[in-house]
Amino acid sequence: MPNFTDVTEFILLGLTSHQELQVLFFVVFLVVYMITLIGNIAMIILISISPQLQSPMYFFLSHLSFVDVWFSSNVTPKMLENLVSETKTISYVGCLVQCYFFIALVHVEVYILAVMAFDRYMAICNPLLYGSKMSRTVCVRLISVPYIYGFSVSLICTLWTYGLYFCGNVEINHFYCADPPLIKIACGRVHVKEYTMIVIAGINFTYSLSVVLVSYTLIVAAMLRMRSADGRRKAFSTCGSHLTAVTMFYGTLIFMYLRRPTEESVEQGKMVAVFYTTVIPMLNPMIYSLRNRDVKEVVKKAIVKANLKQ
Repeated sequence: MPNFTDVTEFILLGLTSHQELQVLFFVVFLVVYMITLIGNIAMIILISISPQLQSPMYFFLSHLSFVDVWFSSNVTPKMLENLVSETKTISYVGCLVQCYFFIALVHVEVYILAVMAFDRYMAICNPLLYGSKMSRTVCVRLISVPYIYGFSVSLICTLWTYGLYFCGNVEINHFYCADPPLIKIACGRVHVKEYTMIVIAGINFTYSLSVVLVSYTLIVAAMLRMRSADGRRKAFSTCGSHLTAVTMFYGTLIFMYLRRPTEESVEQGKMVAVFYTTVIPMLNPMIYSLRNRDVKEVVKKAIVKANLKQ
């Protein structure tokens, strides 16, 4: 029988063991984190106060920004602390809490992206019924499902993580508590956790991505039937930002979670995780603002008003 031990804390090995790189990474990720907070909070405030941005598309976008703030905040502060700390530890309970919120927010985000794709389908393929079919009540119900489902699934997944046994090795080869590196250092009940992680990730990514793909297939078909080039351009402009966000988020998560945890995959996944935990939440408000005419107009008006007050 393996010699199971009671774990009270883990050691996060982080991105690098080189001191000079740790200082550089601290500065870089601190700047990225501040830009993430400012960009997403600004997006939420703009949408809440601007009459031009009261359509369902912006309602869902405000929730995407809200989730991105918490997604990044679940990981980045601890990573920054460990970059400048001698003891790079996280408590066992803290590790489980971080796992819980990470899994929950990932599920919430993938299904919000799916809901946003459905919203674009309704707006472009059923424009006459869009106002009645996508009422405020319907939008609230649609956005509630990702939150309820995401946090429920995460509770089950975290309980399986809690069921893992450890035999003395408490060094996590990552900068936050993630399932693949935890599975790699566990010595008991590993197979159940490993296969359920792959199955649950596979089912949820496949289902949510199917909603996105079906929605955009129907959108493309509708765009090809449009006689006006201006109409096609306008339809594509409202979808381009969303497609960019979907491609980045799904691509990195599939690379991370649809593979069996090995030394090589964990090391590669660590680099990929930097992208979807810090970079993507920073880029999302930029993508949606730079490629969206309504948001750019609202930002310009806000800048003009601010200058006039001075």
